[in-house]
Amino acid sequence: MPGTDLRETRPSLRERQLAHLTRPGSGPALVVVDVQRDFAEPDRLAAYGLTDDCLSAVDLAVSRIELLVTAAREAEVPVFWVELGSDPARPWGASNWLRGGDHDAPMGPDEPCVLGTAGAQWYRVRPAEGELRVVKRGYSGFLGTDLDARLRAAGCGWLTVVGLTSECCVYATAQDAVQLDWPAVVPRDATAAYDLDVNAAALVQLGLNVAVLSDADEVVGLWKRGVR
Repeated sequence: MPGTDLRETRPSLRERQLAHLTRPGSGPALVVVDVQRDFAEPDRLAAYGLTDDCLSAVDLAVSRIELLVTAAREAEVPVFWVELGSDPARPWGASNWLRGGDHDAPMGPDEPCVLGTAGAQWYRVRPAEGELRVVKRGYSGFLGTDLDARLRAAGCGWLTVVGLTSECCVYATAQDAVQLDWPAVVPRDATAAYDLDVNAAALVQLGLNVAVLSDADEVVGLWKRGVR
């Protein structure tokens, strides 16, 4: 039509991004990161000095992750579980240096998610029989694991990354995902940090360089629209 501005009818960048995810053959996967007792159980978070608002935000994020896990199973979307497994026999020297200045220090008693301890157990959500798990030693679920190979073997095409915490292990996992050529979606309501401002800043950074930001309900809708 004469006088029509073509920019008004052209799909937006976000529309094009989401359309790519729902095209036939682009199988989704849900990647759940570090929803473990040491990172999510209120009594175990006391040492971090969380405000009531932050505790509520963590609780809400876990609830939304529960919803996504249930919806993924109903939609036959594969769920991949990424968990921290701190090994006293292999202390993470760089982390020791960053936190305490001593690269060669042994693993301290307050180390989170030590292998075989209650703190490393899943919190409110857990893998079902047959769902794939990877144990990581650092921040990213891809570093030093076979997560990338397992996703490719499952025929996946894009990832929804959820878990704790937004500025640390969720960010590192999503960042590695995009660098390994996985389109990544991060639902704002299915992650959290131990400070509201930190979480807000992490989401900005994720949206700038790493992932399409969404929410749990939209992700479920994308799963339902897509064809595996």
